Amino acid sequence: MPATTRRFPHGVVASPHHLASAAGQRVLADGGTAVDAAVAANLVLAVVTPYYCGVGGDLLAMVWDGRATGIASTGRAPAGATVDQVRAAIAAGHGDPTLSHAGTAGMPMFGALPVTVPGAVAGWFHLLERWGTRSFGALSAPARALAADGFEVDAHVGAVVDRARERLGGDPSWQDHYGQMRAGRRFVQPELAATLELLAEEGPSALYRGRLAEAIVATLQARGSSMTLEDLAAHTVDEPAPLSGAFRGVEVLELPPPTQGVTALTGLAVLEALGPLPDEPALALHLQVEAVRAAMADRQEHLADPDAMRTRPEQLLAPERIRAVAGRIDPHRAAAWPPARPAPGGTAYLCAADRDGLLVSLIQSNFVGFGSGVVVPGTGVGLHDRGAHFSLDPDDVAAIAPRKRPLHTLIPALALRDDAPWLVFGTMGGDGQPQIHLQLLVGLLDRGRSLAEALEAPRFVVDVADGSVGLEARAAAALFQGLADRGHEVVPLEPYDDRAGHAHLIEVGPHGYAAASDPRCDGGAIGY
Repeated sequence: MPATTRRFPHGVVASPHHLASAAGQRVLADGGTAVDAAVAANLVLAVVTPYYCGVGGDLLAMVWDGRATGIASTGRAPAGATVDQVRAAIAAGHGDPTLSHAGTAGMPMFGALPVTVPGAVAGWFHLLERWGTRSFGALSAPARALAADGFEVDAHVGAVVDRARERLGGDPSWQDHYGQMRAGRRFVQPELAATLELLAEEGPSALYRGRLAEAIVATLQARGSSMTLEDLAAHTVDEPAPLSGAFRGVEVLELPPPTQGVTALTGLAVLEALGPLPDEPALALHLQVEAVRAAMADRQEHLADPDAMRTRPEQLLAPERIRAVAGRIDPHRAAAWPPARPAPGGTAYLCAADRDGLLVSLIQSNFVGFGSGVVVPGTGVGLHDRGAHFSLDPDDVAAIAPRKRPLHTLIPALALRDDAPWLVFGTMGGDGQPQIHLQLLVGLLDRGRSLAEALEAPRFVVDVADGSVGLEARAAAALFQGLADRGHEVVPLEPYDDRAGHAHLIEVGPHGYAAASDPRCDGGAIGY
């Protein structure tokens, strides 16, 4: 279904699932804030899209209430997690090092070892404490009902689950819970409904200090993890100051490390240094691809837990450095940018705005689809595997270490014009997130596209492992040829490929909001 730009005088929610957007819209229409609406929508997503996000994942957000505030509820590795401890657990039969990300030196992708402290629950409650007007119990009611009563799994979701079943179906905890998701059947999650009810009654302490904490720790320790109750109890929500970069006369705000927000700003800064994009479509696309490849190479070399980074984001974005990077881009030939460690998707992005001008850009993730594949018995909570991005190379900036934060691909964003909010935006897509941020802003600012046109346009996604360029098959043949002529390896993607992201946009205007939702997902922008 083509993207459509819709206008709403009072408020709007945009998300990758229509049930979530509808839940958020009802909150807005009832007088709730944008944050109330975003949390309600996120909780529904945790029920109906557990292959993207959930109670056992992490959360990042940016909120505008007259100024931009970052929210980072991202979990750390256990205090007992070291390279040697993980290697010993693998040797004892916990975790398969052959199922690891390239460049992580055998850090398992699935199982208990890549599970870091889940931050989503603390993030929801923190957001509500600062900007909410409704209780968690009230906001979670739609999600609890969908978990208790069930919802029908459509063919697209059934196919997603079937693919996950190939890699996770051997885990009894995953099979007992998510294995029941099949196309055409109603999927009921009474244990997850009870968990949401417990959180409504006891607050976040239930997960970080109470019965849920005990169940999580017991499950993980039985599978080789060093996670303890003390690790969960030590979790905190941070409010980092956003990073800022200029592009085509607007100020783009992204979150700092451990997110890849600086990667998005680097790509945009390189394009800005190159000047206006040329009229020749293939050349303009080549320059965007090269800017992205340079930025992703930076991510590989420099980004990690900020406490472990050897280079500050400000140094990476220094004008003289950006000019040097831009100067190495050849308009006629693809450069040999070094390969980087890939980070696949498994994320839900949503955004909301209310009648008082409160804006929220929020992203929440299990990391790789259903995450670790570990579902805590009796809770319906699947745990994320964000720690899969750690390395077992002790000299790597991303080497696992006690209470270290892994790199996060999650980057909710805002853009300002003349110090006032202009655009709320973001996307799912792992490595694709900074690349899609760049393409959306190019479409809106360089090409003058509407919100819907910017979302609808064919996208590219650079595979950071080998530098190849995935390009949606809807793109003009001349673009494929133009990239190939410049030395790029071009791989056709499906016309509306999930790998090209699920982005959503809200534009702030003098008389309300314009909004649009990505045609690559079953979502919508719904307001009043």
